[in-house]
Amino acid sequence: MTTATNLTLKGGEFLIKESEAQDVFIPEQWNEEQLMVANTCLTFLDQEVIPNLSRIEVQEEGLMPALLDKAGELGLLGISIPEELGGFGKDFTTSMLVTEKLGGGGSFAVAIAAHTGIGALPTLYYGNAAQKAKYIPKFASGEWKAAYCLTEPSAGSDANSGKTKAVLSADGKHYILNGQKMWITNGGFADVFTVFAKIDNDENLSAFIVEKSFGGITLNAEEHKMGIKGSSTRQVFFNDCKVPVENLLSDRENGFKIAVNILNLGRIKLAGATIGGSKVTLSQAINYANERIQFGKPISKYGAIKYKIAESAIRIYATEAATYRASYNMEEATNALIAGGMEELKAKLKGVEQFAVEAAILKVHASEVLDYVVDEGVQIYGGMGYSAEAPMDRAYRDSRINRIFEGTNEINRMLIVDMMLKRAMKGELDLLTAATNVGKELMGIPDFSSSEKTLFSEEKKYIINFKKAILMVTGSAVKKLMATLSKEQELLMNIADMTIETYVCESLQLRVEKLVSIRGEEACKEQLEMMRVYLNDAADRIHKSAKEAINSFAEGDERNVMLIGLKRFTKTEGINTTAARRVIADRLIKENKYCF
Repeated sequence: MTTATNLTLKGGEFLIKESEAQDVFIPEQWNEEQLMVANTCLTFLDQEVIPNLSRIEVQEEGLMPALLDKAGELGLLGISIPEELGGFGKDFTTSMLVTEKLGGGGSFAVAIAAHTGIGALPTLYYGNAAQKAKYIPKFASGEWKAAYCLTEPSAGSDANSGKTKAVLSADGKHYILNGQKMWITNGGFADVFTVFAKIDNDENLSAFIVEKSFGGITLNAEEHKMGIKGSSTRQVFFNDCKVPVENLLSDRENGFKIAVNILNLGRIKLAGATIGGSKVTLSQAINYANERIQFGKPISKYGAIKYKIAESAIRIYATEAATYRASYNMEEATNALIAGGMEELKAKLKGVEQFAVEAAILKVHASEVLDYVVDEGVQIYGGMGYSAEAPMDRAYRDSRINRIFEGTNEINRMLIVDMMLKRAMKGELDLLTAATNVGKELMGIPDFSSSEKTLFSEEKKYIINFKKAILMVTGSAVKKLMATLSKEQELLMNIADMTIETYVCESLQLRVEKLVSIRGEEACKEQLEMMRVYLNDAADRIHKSAKEAINSFAEGDERNVMLIGLKRFTKTEGINTTAARRVIADRLIKENKYCF
């Protein structure tokens, strides 16, 4: 392992390089202006969204567009849009903070994320000057609502197989659009759609900016969904829809690239939103646990409930650490590209694209953390958790879509490994040398020497070893399976799970280390316990995933050597996780909310 010599790691490099705590951004570092923006978001939710959740849920006519209008008046739709186009031009981490704080708004969070993200960003990042001047200020104000039309009945994860067609009109002035799109968020009230279609018999998609006023657009009735019921979700049909040729977005056949890059943004933004949802849900559960009396005392006094509260908080804190670490890396990469002479909007796209691996990691992890938190929230509420009169019913149903949105978690897991291996093959990520070194270490004599222990030395050693476990399994799998590796989906998901856990572990350790350097050890007692518990449990999860992977492709001496190595790489010193969780839970219960 080598230590990074500059602030900006390349995407995926966390696996072969160590980061320094002072080089990461942690949420405890928000400045006064950012905290004011966050407070504006929370006040808006408290005043405009939370009191109206039941009305939103039944899709009261005009309510969601009206809420988006109010958000536009406050500037919440234009946080990341340049000032010259009617926005505030804030940095990427600030836009992530807004996404997180609005993430507690249920269906409203979905509508605003679709409008400001996948709805508006294709035009912002890929539009020409005239397109941006026409559409972006109206998106920033909320005057025009945006939607994104990619998915079709036969084209979901395989988006480029879409059948929607565009044909140039005889006079050469319009593209005639015909086709069907489904699961279109904001479809019922959107004024402008970003539509992906193939021109003639092209191999790849192109993208078009399509106004509802162009005509030839019809909508199916609202979908009846398990959750996010207040979010407008419709099928959209294009029947000889005439799109002016000047509304082709970017170059012909560049649509698939646009879709992929916007999904990278969508993935990390979804991670931010689910963190916000997790915090709100846990706060509600803690509040209920403090109020619910059984056997003469609040249920928050019982160990079984303390476990659920603490474990939920640990997972939230860890995924938040990883999300803002990656967000800041994206911002740094963007700034470096701008400094090198790249145009700002192009640099922003490239900065996010550089960390596509981390975006996929965070989409998976954060969505599964929210699922855990809402599930335990229902359990803490008990019978009331199953009642539609209490908030857990809606939170539980709303959460489930996040493992499907922005590419299913299965697709994202396979993408994590695929992207890292492709970067290695291009020479962008030196996994081969790192894996070879781990192989040599396995065949050598273990180092039993002990160095002086410092506050974070054990945790840093664990993380280095977790990385070695990934390199050992991945290197051996590539060598053994070569071209057939892509077909071994269970194995790829094992490797992805190890990678996800390791990235989150390192991000959490770096966050706590930096926090201790700012506040001192005594003031970070609960955060230190969260780090220790998470790393302890992650070691077991990594061991299980790696063992499954090894047993799926290795045998004989090779298998035995790897299993022995795995035991070494996932070994941790035993800690009293019960006592640690009680310390964490007691703080949360005292504060009566998620307070970290």
